[in-house]
Amino acid sequence: MTIHKTLLPEGWVRPKGYANGMSARGRIVLTGGLVGWNHEGKFEAKDLVGQFRQLISNTLAVLAADGAGPEHIVRMTWYVVDRDEYVDNLAGIGAVYRELIGKNFPAMAVVQVVALVEPEARIEIETTAIVPE
Repeated sequence: MTIHKTLLPEGWVRPKGYANGMSARGRIVLTGGLVGWNHEGKFEAKDLVGQFRQLISNTLAVLAADGAGPEHIVRMTWYVVDRDEYVDNLAGIGAVYRELIGKNFPAMAVVQVVALVEPEARIEIETTAIVPE
């Protein structure tokens, strides 16, 4: 069930795996930049896909702490340390995304950065969710 509206101007090509814009009404739930470590702050996975799986699990846990789920996500900003590594792992990232988030494709940006504060982190994501009132 869609609780938000995907914005696609007339004549635009539909993006794959994300939206150009979203609209929604309700209570905003935000995550800070989360990384792929476990609840003890330790990295179990060294690879991008493994860290992504843990990071999405972490994101969903934080959202659930205030009643939000993957269907409420309307925006994500991804920070990766290596664009080529990201592109080379799109199939694995996509599989994890579909498994844990499903067919919700929010407004999204992916940015390569020089480094993340956590030296072992391959990716960091900020998420905005809107829960209907």
